[in-house]
Amino acid sequence: MPELPEVETVVRSIAPLTGERILNAEFRNLRILRGGDPDALAGRLRDRRLLAVQRYGKFIVASMEGGGYLTVHLGMTGRLLLGAAPGKHTHAIFTFPRATLLFDDSRQFGSIEFSEDFPRRVARLGPEPLEIPFDEFAAALQRHKTRIKSLLLNQTFVRGVGNIYADEALFRAGIHPQALTHRIRRDRARKLYDAIVAVLTEAIAAGGSSISDYVDAEGRPGFFQISHRVYQRTGEPCTACQTPIRRIVVTQRSSHFCPRCQRR
Repeated sequence: MPELPEVETVVRSIAPLTGERILNAEFRNLRILRGGDPDALAGRLRDRRLLAVQRYGKFIVASMEGGGYLTVHLGMTGRLLLGAAPGKHTHAIFTFPRATLLFDDSRQFGSIEFSEDFPRRVARLGPEPLEIPFDEFAAALQRHKTRIKSLLLNQTFVRGVGNIYADEALFRAGIHPQALTHRIRRDRARKLYDAIVAVLTEAIAAGGSSISDYVDAEGRPGFFQISHRVYQRTGEPCTACQTPIRRIVVTQRSSHFCPRCQRR
């Protein structure tokens, strides 16, 4: 699933559409459309400008001229593509004066939604991990009694961190994915905070991680996967100590870590 760096990269690649007018919108699949009639929604979007396109965690939210928000979640395999030819997995087409934007999704876990008010499911998300102050982050850790990997994946704690970047940040901080949050001392919390910021910043600069079929709106893959130190490296030597990387399941998600470098 695209995480914060991938979604941020997509948002930046469709930024040139800001201020453009939607000439037409076509929705081909009701499964990815959350609520509303496709023809009615197309009519509501037609001839309206995109005032801004922003990322909130893993969500893309476009504010519209005259009010309202168009929200896109890429799910596991969703892609927004500029100027591409429609295919069998194309579920929505947005036509602008100088470009066409497609929503493709082979597994159909992504979604598109229009709301007059700011979308509730986005408003419920936690703070932005690149903006939350450290003291607030550290205090939130102490309020929870759960495994740290589980908390990092909880989108009401911080928004946008998923499996890839949770694993990578925990490795850099030297924290075991099963460590209990309320037992993480302030100095270790600081290491984790700094690791999260560093990993996400570096991943954004690299265009995200192309694990499967992720590309940005221009069709360009990301390159941060070549910098992964633990994620999907089960059995390979740790980059720091050469101990084989292990894989366990935490909160029904694969977690990759070094049993020597990462302590509970």
